[in-house]
Amino acid sequence: MSESTHGSLLREVARLYTRAQRVVADCCSTTNTQCHLLTELGRAGPLPLSELGTRVSLEKSCVSRAVEAMAARGWVSKEPNPQDARSWLVTLTADGERTVRELNRTLDDHAETLLASLSARERDAVETSLLTLLKALREDPAAMCCLPPEAPEPDRNSKSCC
Repeated sequence: MSESTHGSLLREVARLYTRAQRVVADCCSTTNTQCHLLTELGRAGPLPLSELGTRVSLEKSCVSRAVEAMAARGWVSKEPNPQDARSWLVTLTADGERTVRELNRTLDDHAETLLASLSARERDAVETSLLTLLKALREDPAAMCCLPPEAPEPDRNSKSCC
């Protein structure tokens, strides 16, 4: 397989898997942006509003509007940041944590269903390949550009529909 085919194949897998996950999860019956922010908060824990936007590559105004809508639904709280009085700290509420758990459960079930069509040997090969790719991505400056150096690695079992 040529290198150009590798890139095309990887983009196609990522595109189709992301589309399927969005459909299966119905993105929490909300916008893709809100779903993306919820899952990032579920992965990382409380974040300053600006860092949340950086992590998901969205402009501050877009993130601010989405956070306000999520706060109105009771999924997040927005409090003054004790580390920086000029910023806000966004935290999942108990209802937000429940929503993220339900979302992850739905996405995990979809992944299991998808992989169930493969033989045990094929599933093992897919897992090995994905772990190898994950390692390479975590070492890629482009993939890690939006995370602060001290940020913990995302949980390998977490998934996102957005």
